Amino acid sequence: MTNPLDKIAAIRLSSVLLPLSTPVSDAKVLTGRQRPMTEVAFLFAEITTEGGHEGLGFCYSKRAGGPGQYAHARELAPELLGEDANDIARLWEKLAWAGASVGRGGLAVQAIAAFDIALWDLKARRAGLPLAKLLGAHRDSVRCYNTSGGFLHAPIEQVLENASAALERGIGGVKIKVGQPDTRADLARVRAVRAHLGDGVPLMVDANQQWDRPAAARMGRALEEYGLVWIEEPLDAHDHAGHAALAAALDTPIATGEMLTSVAEHAELIRAGGADVLQPDAPRVGGITPFLRLAALAEHHRLQLAPHFAMEIHLHLAAAYGLEPWVEHFEWLEPLFEERMEIRDGRMLVPDRPGLGLTLSDRAAGWTVDSRTFGV
Repeated sequence: MTNPLDKIAAIRLSSVLLPLSTPVSDAKVLTGRQRPMTEVAFLFAEITTEGGHEGLGFCYSKRAGGPGQYAHARELAPELLGEDANDIARLWEKLAWAGASVGRGGLAVQAIAAFDIALWDLKARRAGLPLAKLLGAHRDSVRCYNTSGGFLHAPIEQVLENASAALERGIGGVKIKVGQPDTRADLARVRAVRAHLGDGVPLMVDANQQWDRPAAARMGRALEEYGLVWIEEPLDAHDHAGHAALAAALDTPIATGEMLTSVAEHAELIRAGGADVLQPDAPRVGGITPFLRLAALAEHHRLQLAPHFAMEIHLHLAAAYGLEPWVEHFEWLEPLFEERMEIRDGRMLVPDRPGLGLTLSDRAAGWTVDSRTFGV
């Protein structure tokens, strides 16, 4: 029986464009496939029940897709009014069927993610628990590494300064971008960072899908001497067989998964043996509900987990994963929220605030392009 106070009374959707302080370039820009990124589009969902319980969720898009996510969410929002906010799995299916003609991956489920994450946040807030605790945490902190300081638009001197600053802040590892047209430049970059950090600091590299199979094999062998934690996205994200061959041939683990947009796509990657380290992104796969399904599958196969981006969400999900995971540190989203993640001794601490522990900032309101309210 549904408690009348648990019925969803109102939903507020907001389309927000977060400006980046510096145009960002990875290998996709240097190889001519994309332009530098200057902003990130967010879709926020704020859900309120008849009893006054509230939840906040979001999804995002880089370069394109933000208006589409917002448009689809506006179509779906009325489906939730009057529903029991506790029935999260059933409501995910209801929204997926409401938009079935546009599929169960990509933009279609990313719009659902904002609602799904908000419902999980609401449930944990109502319980008075951090989301990680509601899910059944294995730990109160997670190893973290920084990515935002290692992009290719930054000269190597700046990358080294950024790496030192990350370690001084308490971050445990550093990831840098590779995948440039000149692989010698990549190797020089990795060599410089490893020499700067020393052998004891975890170091990862990310090629952003820019190598073909022969180049990835050659680079993988050349990178073995640097003791990397992983090589990320050396090949096209959907080349599961190619990733599997690299994983079998190299001592360095292969990490991928961030560009996959459904549980089914991740299942195919796992089935092919294409990842030593799985990197799912909850907003991209449809929210926390599908993320938990694929995390269970990953744990069954004894894979490492390192969720992509959105540390504000993924810290909680990584804390609930059975094997020791990583969480990715990006400070880009910090202006959107009043709160900050606490980092100490190489680990990001799960906040003791209920739910995700997030409150939208006044600055987020200033970056809002459009908003709609459904219900009361």
